[in-house]
Amino acid sequence: MYADFHCIDRWSGKEVHAMYQALIVAIATRHADAVDIKFLVDGHPVWVALPHPAWVEYNKRTGKVITDPLAVEAAGHYLKQAIEQGEDGSREMHTLTVAESLRHVEAVVDEIRRGVGKGSKEEAVVTNL
Repeated sequence: MYADFHCIDRWSGKEVHAMYQALIVAIATRHADAVDIKFLVDGHPVWVALPHPAWVEYNKRTGKVITDPLAVEAAGHYLKQAIEQGEDGSREMHTLTVAESLRHVEAVVDEIRRGVGKGSKEEAVVTNL
């Protein structure tokens, strides 16, 4: 679904390819209370930072956890939307709020529940729906 995707950049009209590369707990690299998820967008590094408090809030609301694969999918969902809507501005770092993070997590979970990606590896992203 969103760990490896193609989309059209709003401003250039060109197709771009984004591919997940790494997930890093940001406290180790930049002393931030977040998880940094790295994508390569046409070969250029782009990071999406999801704040740790989103994990706590999601657990309070649902009783479930955000797994690493779900976090990657949510970050990719955000990134795809940002590119398509022209909001990425060729930035290297995108920092989401708790509310933004939860919105993208919930969108991915909803797509999985509706069967988007059914029969593929995306089905395994959320094991405790």
